[in-house]
Amino acid sequence: MRILVTNDDGVYAEGIRVLAERLRSLGEVFIVAPDRPRSATGHSITLHKPLRLHRVHLPDGSIAYATNGTPTDCVTLGVHAVLNHKVDLVVSGINAGPNLGWDLTYSGTIAAAIEGAIHGISAFAISLAAEEVLPVARSGGAAELSPSEQPVLYYETAALAALNIARLLQEHPLPEHTFLNVNVPNLPPNEIKGYQITALGKRQYADRIESRVDPAGRPYYWLSGSLVEERDQPGTDVYAVAHGYVSITPIHLDFTAYELMEPMQEWLSKLRLITDGV
Repeated sequence: MRILVTNDDGVYAEGIRVLAERLRSLGEVFIVAPDRPRSATGHSITLHKPLRLHRVHLPDGSIAYATNGTPTDCVTLGVHAVLNHKVDLVVSGINAGPNLGWDLTYSGTIAAAIEGAIHGISAFAISLAAEEVLPVARSGGAAELSPSEQPVLYYETAALAALNIARLLQEHPLPEHTFLNVNVPNLPPNEIKGYQITALGKRQYADRIESRVDPAGRPYYWLSGSLVEERDQPGTDVYAVAHGYVSITPIHLDFTAYELMEPMQEWLSKLRLITDGV
């Protein structure tokens, strides 16, 4: 089995190293990842500059390929330039933070799995649902986290989940144009209650724009906002993770709202056809 591993946290992120190490028990693992963090890039591709690809040594001694491109680019480069179209599975992660509900539309982690599905390869994205702790600026110095504020990240729990799901996909390849979005609670392995097949829940950020003024008196804006998610809807990814379960959400690339096609056809029949530009 030939497995292409990527992420959006960068080639030196701990999550991708732990993930690749676990997946090596299934076959050959090839890492192609951004040379720096590329979170929240969505399904963007690089068209305005050349893509570079460099072999690098990771802290554990393994070899990886780093690129100046996006997570989507990483999959394209991995499939075409590194593995010569011989890829059995694409795994994106382990993301340091959740990708639940509507987060999918922003996530570079998810975008890499989408690109795998577009190439006709079984793919899944895996995220560790640990909420980000932002550093606070302290007097006389740069923003930083004290040792007591450092979050504990159970990447090994997510890596074990990824191994189980990869084994599952060996026996049951995904249908065309689909991929899996996996979210793992940030808990030790023995505290995980199990796995649930879920639908996308509702998760968004309110009051997203924070207006500020720089020292020169010029306004600027910072994307922030408070998290709003519905944890009381059983069957969703948000609910499953909040209750200690690994969430597995099957996603289809077809965004068509089929339930709207018939009523919209009726709406269209009542629309006056404009032919004179008025």
